[in-house]
Amino acid sequence: MKENLTIVKVGGKIVEEEASLQKLLEEFTAVEGPKVLIHGGGRTATALAAKMGIETRMVDGRRITDEDMLRVVTMVYAGLVNKNVVAKLQSLGVKALGLTGADMDVIRSHRRPVKEIDYGFVGDVDNVDGEALSVLIDRNFVPVMAPLTHDGKGQLLNTNADTIAGEVAKALASYYQVTLIYCFEKKGVLANPDDDDSVIPLITPQKYESLKEQQVIQGGMIPKLDNSFAALRAGVDKVIITRVGQIGKDGGTTILNYEVQ
Repeated sequence: MKENLTIVKVGGKIVEEEASLQKLLEEFTAVEGPKVLIHGGGRTATALAAKMGIETRMVDGRRITDEDMLRVVTMVYAGLVNKNVVAKLQSLGVKALGLTGADMDVIRSHRRPVKEIDYGFVGDVDNVDGEALSVLIDRNFVPVMAPLTHDGKGQLLNTNADTIAGEVAKALASYYQVTLIYCFEKKGVLANPDDDDSVIPLITPQKYESLKEQQVIQGGMIPKLDNSFAALRAGVDKVIITRVGQIGKDGGTTILNYEVQ
């Protein structure tokens, strides 16, 4: 029987505020068994870019990454945010190891093709080396992954952290029984975005289609759930969308790839 593995993807706002970061890391440390943490850091990147006189351009919530912005996100994601998280986890007794996709050639991507929009140095994932990650995990290291990948030809690429979480979960599903947790500011997927207590506790494929038809689920939550179901189809055991304070506890939204009788 495969060992349980927990992958936690945490939004930038949580890792960029001291109180929420500390709470998140204490919860993450308390998760039993092998685990992986994947983080963002967009607000810090935007703030540093402004100090450097570099304009931040976003399209539908996606960052346009030109050469100057790539330097900024590399400094912030792989440096400031990643190493701050790693250091704090070490203080909690966690054998954390900070990684980008370029480290150990663990995540290869290609530069996103130009269609209506040129996103610049943004990567779409081609391959995750699950075996390399599993070797680290089996030696009790805890990978802490920044949202940067590379193309194998020397080019770093800014890559969506939600996507990295889903692709890493898929790659590790061959080696472990994987639970993927998306941790953000809300309690879960909400039936009413204005009511924080309107959490939908369980979403299955049939329910998902129904919620989309009713426009209960729309906008930015659709790609997050599409990624979740893609991970489940690839062998991930379950996906949970929740907030800090609920990791490893009841609550949040559980996503399963089968109907519950």
